[in-house]
Amino acid sequence: MFTQFFGSYLLNKKIVSPANLRLALEKKDSTRVKLGVLAINAGYMTAKQVDAVHRKQATVDKRIGDIAVEMGYLTEAQVEELLSSQKTGCLLLGQALVDMGCLTNEEFEMVLNNYKKENGLTDKDFSEESNEKTENVISSFFSLEGEYSDYCSEYVNILFKNLIRFVGDDFTPLVNAEIGDNDLTVIQELCGDFCAVSAITLDDKAAAVFASRFAEEEVTDMDYAKDAISEFLNLSNGLYNVNISESTGKEIGLTPQESTTASAVKSIKSKFTLTIPVEFTFGTVIFTLAVI
Repeated sequence: MFTQFFGSYLLNKKIVSPANLRLALEKKDSTRVKLGVLAINAGYMTAKQVDAVHRKQATVDKRIGDIAVEMGYLTEAQVEELLSSQKTGCLLLGQALVDMGCLTNEEFEMVLNNYKKENGLTDKDFSEESNEKTENVISSFFSLEGEYSDYCSEYVNILFKNLIRFVGDDFTPLVNAEIGDNDLTVIQELCGDFCAVSAITLDDKAAAVFASRFAEEEVTDMDYAKDAISEFLNLSNGLYNVNISESTGKEIGLTPQESTTASAVKSIKSKFTLTIPVEFTFGTVIFTLAVI
């Protein structure tokens, strides 16, 4: 999940363009993280040292790791550790941007370290699916505070996990996005000890791809797309309710999903509304949690 917020960080700091970020997200799964990026992330080498090793490799027929050891930048044990380490999404995204020429190694080192520092993260945090650091990043990004902050943070946490598992990880959380009044919308009410309306809003093009990915087959019929999106919403909300029950003891039920338009979401009279826009490589999807 940190990968998605790292992408948002790059966008918000205007380090990469939206178009280049989308392309890097498409490329990252076929990208091989190089030893230099792994060493920078681990703090074993600086970007300047990595560049020096690359220049040396252009003159000798040796592997990067062997050259780094010869130049005294790494030990053989460190090379083995880096090559066997988990290649996290943040590093895959960073490597794709470096390969595309959008970032130099030095620029990647700077933005990665700044991102870690600003969010209090370590390399270990990137490889863990869920911990308190995840909640901190979510709360900070969406400026969550007050009476409903814990409910909203857990909602985003579960939602993003399910997007990654069932739809794809090629998305970036956005600070804001426009909702078209006539865009396709699926809503479901959460009722009980905590009451809210949950919604997914997207245009027809994005709906077809979202539904196809979730259903694991091509979806062209919009009625079928609505059904698939409704099923995703119900699945995600169901898992959310289970987590809330386990963590707080509060019981929440679900009403049947309904298809409507975005104007219906805008008209909800709520105590607090959390809008969660995400940009997939195929289009924008807006999630809403309106506390009623």
